[in-house]
Amino acid sequence: MVNSLRAYLANLVRGALIGTAEIVPGVSGGTIALVTGIYEALIGSAGHLLSALRLAVADVPRGAGFSRASAEFRRVRWDVVLPALIGLVCAALIAAKLLEPVLHDHPVSSRAVFFGLVLASLWVPISMIGGRWRASEIVTAVLVAALAFGLTSLPPTSVSPNPLLVALAAAVAVCALVLPGVSGSFFLLSFGLYETTISALNDRDLGYIATFALGAVIGLSLFVKLLQWLLEHRRRITLVVMTGIMAGCLRALWPWQSEQRELLAPSDGVGVTVLFFLLGVALVTAVLVIEHLALRNRPTDDEPTERISRVG
Repeated sequence: MVNSLRAYLANLVRGALIGTAEIVPGVSGGTIALVTGIYEALIGSAGHLLSALRLAVADVPRGAGFSRASAEFRRVRWDVVLPALIGLVCAALIAAKLLEPVLHDHPVSSRAVFFGLVLASLWVPISMIGGRWRASEIVTAVLVAALAFGLTSLPPTSVSPNPLLVALAAAVAVCALVLPGVSGSFFLLSFGLYETTISALNDRDLGYIATFALGAVIGLSLFVKLLQWLLEHRRRITLVVMTGIMAGCLRALWPWQSEQRELLAPSDGVGVTVLFFLLGVALVTAVLVIEHLALRNRPTDDEPTERISRVG
């Protein structure tokens, strides 16, 4: 009972970290899921849940019942998904209130922390790949990183939020939950909907939130099964691509840049900025060390350990 409660609270905290990351432009919730060790449990569970819904819809007209759907439903890691989802939603609502003024008033220091966090997080997909990289994998990672670098160099746009655009932006942004290195908030910033979405969360605009949620569900249903298949059948090259995306997206977190995302040379306060960068590195390093020690000292069936057991 104590171990179950401890696991529930741990997954609640992991979900809260993911939810907080989703509010920060340039920081990927998928990256945080990787770092905290529940990434593949969430991806697998999302795939089984989508399969259950699809089978339920397909079986009802044929009078086949819900037996196949129930089997898929039972394969969902509810012990991970439910507390993580609760933590994600609560943290996102709180972070929307707390982080907005911090990001606005201290953009250089904030980006420095996030740059260090994501840079240190590169170790996660690299360690999951395992073994020596082939020349073709290095070339692939470099090309993907260059593409991500170019995409994050695009200037932000400003558009009026209509329901179709909001749903489309949500469908794209939800990729951050399943693809490490990709920031959902960054996509919203590119669509010109970041501040609008933050305001909608803070003002409890239920119409906007419902439209956004619908788009996110559609995007997740279209993307998660593909990523699940890739991780199961093309795992190594998928992780290579993820590494390239994460490396290229670091461009979005360079501390000194203009409102149009033009990179600037370091200016005043370089020493303080470097300290914030090191803080970000230290935070992720601490999480990785703690996770490694925890996994080494506990039975493999106590916690979701897919990320560790499937390395290589």
